[in-house]
Amino acid sequence: MSEGNTPTPQSDAAPDLWQACLDVLAQDIPEQQFNTWIRPLVAQLSDDASQVTILVANRFKMDWVRTQYVNRISETLSSLADHPVAVELALANREGTAKSTPRTPVVTDDLLSELPDVAPVAAANSGGPKSRLNPALTFSTLVEGTANRMARAAAMHVAGSLGQLYNPLFIYGGVGLGKTHLMHAIGNHLLADRPKAKVLYIHAEQFVSDVVKAYQRKTFDEFKERYHSLDLLLIDDVQFFANKERTQEEFFNAFEALLARKSHIVLTSDTYPKGLADIHERLVSRFDSGLTVAIEPPELEMRVAILINKAVVENTHLPEDVAFFVAKHVRSNVRELEGALRKILAYSRFNQKDISIQLARDALKDLLSIQNRQISVENIQKTAADFYKIKVADMYSKKRPASIARPRQIAMFLAKELTQKSLPEIGELFGGRDHTTVLHAVRKIAAERQTNTELNQQLHVLEQTLKG
Repeated sequence: MSEGNTPTPQSDAAPDLWQACLDVLAQDIPEQQFNTWIRPLVAQLSDDASQVTILVANRFKMDWVRTQYVNRISETLSSLADHPVAVELALANREGTAKSTPRTPVVTDDLLSELPDVAPVAAANSGGPKSRLNPALTFSTLVEGTANRMARAAAMHVAGSLGQLYNPLFIYGGVGLGKTHLMHAIGNHLLADRPKAKVLYIHAEQFVSDVVKAYQRKTFDEFKERYHSLDLLLIDDVQFFANKERTQEEFFNAFEALLARKSHIVLTSDTYPKGLADIHERLVSRFDSGLTVAIEPPELEMRVAILINKAVVENTHLPEDVAFFVAKHVRSNVRELEGALRKILAYSRFNQKDISIQLARDALKDLLSIQNRQISVENIQKTAADFYKIKVADMYSKKRPASIARPRQIAMFLAKELTQKSLPEIGELFGGRDHTTVLHAVRKIAAERQTNTELNQQLHVLEQTLKG
């Protein structure tokens, strides 16, 4: 990838390819980030669609898009076009043409003076009680299953009895499991009952930016007016507060002010409160003082239901056999499921072919290739053995002390979750064990992760390690 200064001609097929790319990225990237960084981009493709020049509004955006999104854009375009697509970035001037530009420093919490005025984040005094809620994300549009049942019940309780029990509500889980959907659902439910309630959904990165700007512009009165007077604060991905001293101090103050006025706070993170790194202990203790609930990766039936429901929203019929095919291969989270569906729909439209298992296989070939290459029972055994500090040979042995049997059961559970192997096949790979032994291990670990926070966190770490 390089920076360009001359847009290339655009073919008739280019708008379709770029729109298909946007459709896929809209599901792969969280909504707020997509609307901020991706949606405003203007793409110009070459006649043979082998190269795309992306025009970016300013230097700050160019640096961020370059480091965070260019590879993903190139991979998505290449997958849809079925051939390599090179991506260049260029700075657009007011007439919409391109010009080259030097790099801009990345803004951090401590680089107040380097925050550019053109940064695409709202100032603390942006005006108007905007909730930032997505009205489409409600309890009724959330597919329920065992993976999210407890979190959904807690969220509905909060939405119906603000400021009482479960304050704060802390929801944790891996990327793309529906944490953000639940937050929006709480806010939308409250506003349906109390239209004048002051509700704000915000990503933790936005709060960091607002703190930075308040220091820079000396507008802390406006900052406090915005954050200390809410009825409901929904703040996503609080792990982004790590190592940001000023931000943590200001969030602690806002937290205390909101609790004092019996307002409610809902937080999400990729790990449970005590697992957060580089966050002040007093803030962690506040996070842990209400109710902490986990959202797990969805089970097979839930994944199929999510795919079929999402296809209906897209006004498309998804054959059940295709839904099961995708659900069996995409196991990790809801966002990846929706992203896979978007790729299939875009591939179908772009190539003017009906949706079938073969088309799904073609559209997802890169994803399937990565899965087949990276996740095997042998890899799971080695990863689990390393994690629990036992020998790989202990996975196949007949030894039964808890220090060995427990990691072996966890590895069996992961093998069932992350591979296509049957129970007898897994048993054979674990030293010729009977399939009933594997089934017992799978059920035991699945049940325990619902109530054992430490085990659940260990499984998250192992799953993320195995998925790369």
